[in-house]
Amino acid sequence: MDLITNLQCFLRVAEIGSFSAVAAERGVTQPAISRQVSALETYLGTRLVHRSTRAVTLTEEGRKILISARELIDAVDGLRQAAGDRLRRPAGLVRVALPVSLGPYVSHRICALLDQYRELSVELIMRDRVGHLVEDGLDLEVRPGEIDEATLICRRIGSSTALVVASPGYLDGRTKPEHPRDLEHHDCIVHRRLRDDDTWWFTCVSEEKDHDDEIAVTVRGRFSADNAAAIYWAALAGQGIACVSHLLVSEDLANGRLRQLLPDFECRRQPLYITYASRRSLPHRTRAVIDFLVKLLQEDPLMRP
Repeated sequence: MDLITNLQCFLRVAEIGSFSAVAAERGVTQPAISRQVSALETYLGTRLVHRSTRAVTLTEEGRKILISARELIDAVDGLRQAAGDRLRRPAGLVRVALPVSLGPYVSHRICALLDQYRELSVELIMRDRVGHLVEDGLDLEVRPGEIDEATLICRRIGSSTALVVASPGYLDGRTKPEHPRDLEHHDCIVHRRLRDDDTWWFTCVSEEKDHDDEIAVTVRGRFSADNAAAIYWAALAGQGIACVSHLLVSEDLANGRLRQLLPDFECRRQPLYITYASRRSLPHRTRAVIDFLVKLLQEDPLMRP
């Protein structure tokens, strides 16, 4: 039995959730892929996947070996590199999860990376809720906030900057907030991601005003969403006041479709980390994407750490 080939096959089946899709990728039959996974199950003495006519899902044992399997394949890639493949250009697919607000910024600039490495492919998964890196078949994920998963490698690559904004239509006929606590009297749009999302934190940055400790404000509103793009569009439509990444609203602020509120107060910045499952023997393609993301965030002064 070719253990490495079977492990690679199992990992790809776990990522896609389909024997037939992996078979199509590799130009073989679906039974051939099924036999490779079955051989691995026999070797390990346990069932790794549940098979059905509609989908392939991992068993508990299958989920447990994902990290170890990935580390072993990474180590094999490292051996190949040590044997003289160090000059190989980045090639293959890298699956990257990003916060929704960061997705357009990266998408507008990804051509520079793909033009440089013609054999490299990148798939972006944009989501604001944190998932499972390995179980979701991801190579990398950019996450805001502190990370408490000991199994992941985390590298700080920047910080998020959010601005408090509202449309002219919403502000028409209303008293514009001058202090964060004034938000308690407004209809605010809440971005649901983690706990305490309806608590917004501010720090005074004006030299003309007293500097207190962080100010916590509990906001309320009739609309909330778990997606930054939905928050942005609701604010643009006049639904209320939103706290949104500067990446989404900079053009709207410049042309007047949105107005920035509370300029004397800064929203709490969140650290941005890039996470991956193993530091050892990262493939060239993964390192290339990491370097690209690090450089990209450094180019924006509002995202530098």
